[in-house]
Amino acid sequence: GDTGPNTGGMGTYSPLPQIKDSIAEEIERECVVQMIHAMNREGDEFRGCLFTGVMVTEDGPKVLEYNVRFGDPETQVLMRRLKSDLFPLLWHTCDGTLDQCEVDWDERIAVNIVLASAGYPGKAESGVRIFGLDQDFGPDVVVFHAGTKREGGEIRTAGGRVLSVSAMGDTLADALEKAYAAAAKIEFAGKQMRKDIGFRGLKAVAR
Repeated sequence: GDTGPNTGGMGTYSPLPQIKDSIAEEIERECVVQMIHAMNREGDEFRGCLFTGVMVTEDGPKVLEYNVRFGDPETQVLMRRLKSDLFPLLWHTCDGTLDQCEVDWDERIAVNIVLASAGYPGKAESGVRIFGLDQDFGPDVVVFHAGTKREGGEIRTAGGRVLSVSAMGDTLADALEKAYAAAAKIEFAGKQMRKDIGFRGLKAVAR
């Protein structure tokens, strides 16, 4: 795991058992709140979704990037776990009254596995037919489309990161098993995916 060229996100899971509350609080305090305060000091009051890409190192959390949008594939697992209606949260964010909202989360684990085209993260192959999307993957699995297109009644690849296979489970191992089982049923020439999503979480749970 964690070898090869740099890519967009190839998988994610939520929550993260290896991230202690103290680390999460430090990330919020030092990486998110500080950035919002900095924008406010410059006269740019921020209201919206601030995606903060963070790597936790031995020296603490380090910011890799900020984006003013929802993350991909991070959003997939968050939306699977979000039980509250999303629209009021967005509305109150714009209105500056988000503190009036209570957010209800599903306590189960959500996992997302990204299926990518051959050649990614370089020049990705496009126009390759995808098979297996019409199967019943079970109630806990949802497949999100990204780099796909419909041609003549067939679904084909149209980008580097093609599909996101998400699954819910009572445990991380359970969710991973469902997601990888579903991903194995989807076929297209050159399909590639990481086989080690969640390995740090599994290690943390096993301790």
